[in-house]
Amino acid sequence: MITIRQSGKRLSETGMTLIELLVSCAILMILCSAAFPIARYTGLRIRERTLRRELQDMRDAIDRYKTLADKGKIRVDPLGGGYPPDLQTLVTGVPLAGGVGGGGRNKTIHFLRKVPIDPFTKQADWGLRSVEDDPDSTNWDGKNVFDVYSKSDATAMDGTKYSDW
Repeated sequence: MITIRQSGKRLSETGMTLIELLVSCAILMILCSAAFPIARYTGLRIRERTLRRELQDMRDAIDRYKTLADKGKIRVDPLGGGYPPDLQTLVTGVPLAGGVGGGGRNKTIHFLRKVPIDPFTKQADWGLRSVEDDPDSTNWDGKNVFDVYSKSDATAMDGTKYSDW
Protein backbone atom coordinates (compact mmCIF):
# COMPACT_ATOMS: atom_id res chain seq x y z
CA MET A 1 0.00 0.00 0.00
CA ILE A 2 1.32 3.36 -1.04
CA THR A 3 0.38 6.37 0.95
CA ILE A 4 0.98 9.86 -0.27
CA ARG A 5 0.56 12.98 1.77
CA GLN A 6 -0.54 16.08 -0.05
CA SER A 7 -1.31 19.19 1.87
CA GLY A 8 -2.16 17.27 4.97
CA LYS A 9 -4.37 14.72 3.21
CA ARG A 10 -3.61 11.04 2.93
CA LEU A 11 -4.38 9.31 -0.39
CA SER A 12 -4.43 5.54 -0.69
CA GLU A 13 -3.81 3.70 -4.01
CA THR A 14 -4.36 -0.01 -3.44
CA GLY A 15 -6.30 -1.17 -6.53
CA MET A 16 -8.79 -0.32 -9.23
CA THR A 17 -11.81 1.77 -8.62
CA LEU A 18 -15.25 0.51 -9.53
CA ILE A 19 -15.40 2.78 -12.58
CA GLU A 20 -12.05 1.47 -13.87
CA LEU A 21 -13.28 -2.08 -13.40
CA LEU A 22 -16.53 -1.37 -15.28
CA VAL A 23 -14.66 0.30 -18.16
CA SER A 24 -12.28 -2.68 -18.40
CA CYS A 25 -15.21 -5.12 -18.47
CA ALA A 26 -16.99 -3.06 -21.14
CA ILE A 27 -13.89 -3.04 -23.36
CA LEU A 28 -13.49 -6.80 -22.89
CA MET A 29 -17.15 -7.41 -23.78
CA ILE A 30 -16.81 -5.33 -26.97
CA LEU A 31 -13.74 -7.31 -28.03
CA CYS A 32 -15.46 -10.63 -27.31
CA SER A 33 -18.60 -9.64 -29.21
CA ALA A 34 -16.43 -8.92 -32.24
CA ALA A 35 -14.47 -12.18 -31.91
CA PHE A 36 -17.40 -14.63 -31.50
CA PRO A 37 -18.86 -14.25 -35.01
CA ILE A 38 -15.40 -14.62 -36.50
CA ALA A 39 -14.78 -17.80 -34.50
CA ARG A 40 -18.25 -19.13 -35.37
CA TYR A 41 -17.69 -18.91 -39.13
CA THR A 42 -14.06 -20.06 -39.09
CA GLY A 43 -15.03 -23.75 -38.98
CA LEU A 44 -17.48 -23.28 -41.84
CA ARG A 45 -14.85 -21.50 -43.94
CA ILE A 46 -12.39 -24.32 -43.33
CA ARG A 47 -14.94 -26.95 -44.42
CA GLU A 48 -15.80 -24.92 -47.54
CA ARG A 49 -12.11 -24.59 -48.43
CA THR A 50 -11.65 -28.33 -47.88
CA LEU A 51 -14.65 -29.11 -50.12
CA ARG A 52 -13.28 -26.92 -52.92
CA ARG A 53 -9.86 -28.56 -52.65
CA GLU A 54 -11.28 -32.12 -52.62
CA LEU A 55 -13.48 -31.41 -55.65
CA GLN A 56 -10.54 -29.88 -57.51
CA ASP A 57 -8.28 -32.84 -56.66
CA MET A 58 -10.85 -35.35 -57.94
CA ARG A 59 -11.50 -33.34 -61.11
CA ASP A 60 -7.75 -33.09 -61.74
CA ALA A 61 -7.44 -36.87 -61.32
CA ILE A 62 -10.30 -37.43 -63.79
CA ASP A 63 -8.60 -35.07 -66.27
CA ARG A 64 -5.22 -36.85 -65.91
CA TYR A 65 -6.95 -40.20 -66.51
CA LYS A 66 -8.66 -38.82 -69.62
CA THR A 67 -5.39 -37.33 -70.94
CA LEU A 68 -3.54 -40.65 -70.58
CA ALA A 69 -6.46 -42.50 -72.17
CA ASP A 70 -6.51 -40.11 -75.13
CA LYS A 71 -2.76 -40.59 -75.60
CA GLY A 72 -3.22 -44.38 -75.51
CA LYS A 73 -1.00 -44.78 -72.45
CA ILE A 74 -3.65 -46.66 -70.44
CA ARG A 75 -6.15 -49.24 -71.57
CA VAL A 76 -9.73 -48.08 -71.22
CA ASP A 77 -13.18 -49.26 -72.13
CA PRO A 78 -13.92 -47.78 -75.57
CA LEU A 79 -17.55 -47.21 -74.58
CA GLY A 80 -16.48 -45.06 -71.61
CA GLY A 81 -15.18 -42.21 -73.74
CA GLY A 82 -11.77 -42.33 -72.04
CA TYR A 83 -13.15 -41.42 -68.62
CA PRO A 84 -12.80 -43.61 -65.52
CA PRO A 85 -15.67 -46.02 -64.81
CA ASP A 86 -15.85 -44.89 -61.16
CA LEU A 87 -13.87 -43.02 -58.50
CA GLN A 88 -12.44 -46.22 -57.03
CA THR A 89 -10.58 -46.85 -60.31
CA LEU A 90 -8.66 -43.61 -59.69
CA VAL A 91 -7.55 -45.04 -56.34
CA THR A 92 -6.77 -48.64 -57.32
CA GLY A 93 -5.02 -47.43 -60.46
CA VAL A 94 -4.73 -48.76 -63.97
CA PRO A 95 -1.84 -50.50 -65.71
CA LEU A 96 0.06 -48.55 -68.33
CA ALA A 97 -0.58 -49.87 -71.83
CA GLY A 98 2.41 -51.90 -73.00
CA GLY A 99 4.52 -50.43 -70.20
CA VAL A 100 6.62 -52.72 -68.09
CA GLY A 101 8.01 -51.40 -64.86
CA GLY A 102 11.19 -52.45 -63.13
CA GLY A 103 11.56 -56.14 -62.31
CA GLY A 104 9.39 -57.30 -65.23
CA ARG A 105 6.14 -56.11 -63.64
CA ASN A 106 3.44 -54.01 -65.27
CA LYS A 107 3.52 -50.48 -63.96
CA THR A 108 0.27 -49.26 -62.43
CA ILE A 109 -0.52 -45.57 -62.24
CA HIS A 110 -2.68 -44.23 -59.39
CA PHE A 111 -4.53 -40.93 -59.67
CA LEU A 112 -5.80 -40.57 -56.08
CA ARG A 113 -4.56 -41.99 -52.77
CA LYS A 114 -8.13 -42.43 -51.54
CA VAL A 115 -11.61 -41.20 -52.31
CA PRO A 116 -11.89 -38.12 -50.08
CA ILE A 117 -14.64 -37.58 -47.53
CA ASP A 118 -17.11 -34.78 -48.17
CA PRO A 119 -16.66 -32.34 -45.25
CA PHE A 120 -20.40 -31.60 -45.16
CA THR A 121 -21.95 -35.06 -45.59
CA LYS A 122 -19.07 -36.74 -43.69
CA GLN A 123 -19.09 -39.58 -46.25
CA ALA A 124 -17.01 -40.54 -49.28
CA ASP A 125 -20.23 -40.72 -51.28
CA TRP A 126 -20.04 -38.12 -54.05
CA GLY A 127 -22.48 -37.23 -56.76
CA LEU A 128 -21.22 -38.29 -60.18
CA ARG A 129 -22.00 -37.24 -63.74
CA SER A 130 -21.05 -38.93 -66.98
CA VAL A 131 -20.40 -37.35 -70.37
CA GLU A 132 -23.93 -38.18 -71.49
CA ASP A 133 -25.59 -36.61 -68.40
CA ASP A 134 -26.98 -33.08 -68.34
CA PRO A 135 -24.68 -30.58 -66.55
CA ASP A 136 -27.15 -30.23 -63.67
CA SER A 137 -28.22 -33.88 -63.54
CA THR A 138 -28.32 -35.65 -60.18
CA ASN A 139 -28.83 -39.12 -61.68
CA TRP A 140 -25.64 -40.82 -62.80
CA ASP A 141 -26.07 -43.30 -65.64
CA GLY A 142 -23.14 -45.40 -64.33
CA LYS A 143 -21.17 -45.42 -67.58
CA ASN A 144 -18.20 -43.19 -66.72
CA VAL A 145 -17.18 -40.34 -64.43
CA PHE A 146 -16.94 -36.99 -66.18
CA ASP A 147 -17.64 -34.76 -63.17
CA VAL A 148 -18.10 -34.97 -59.41
CA TYR A 149 -20.14 -32.85 -56.98
CA SER A 150 -21.14 -32.77 -53.31
CA LYS A 151 -24.42 -34.39 -52.29
CA SER A 152 -24.92 -31.81 -49.54
CA ASP A 153 -28.14 -29.79 -49.72
CA ALA A 154 -26.67 -27.00 -47.58
CA THR A 155 -26.06 -23.45 -48.78
CA ALA A 156 -22.59 -21.92 -48.79
CA MET A 157 -21.67 -18.61 -47.22
CA ASP A 158 -21.79 -16.98 -50.67
CA GLY A 159 -25.41 -18.12 -51.16
CA THR A 160 -24.72 -20.95 -53.63
CA LYS A 161 -25.46 -24.62 -53.03
CA TYR A 162 -22.52 -26.89 -52.30
CA SER A 163 -23.91 -29.32 -54.86
CA ASP A 164 -23.41 -26.64 -57.55
CA TRP A 165 -19.67 -26.26 -56.93
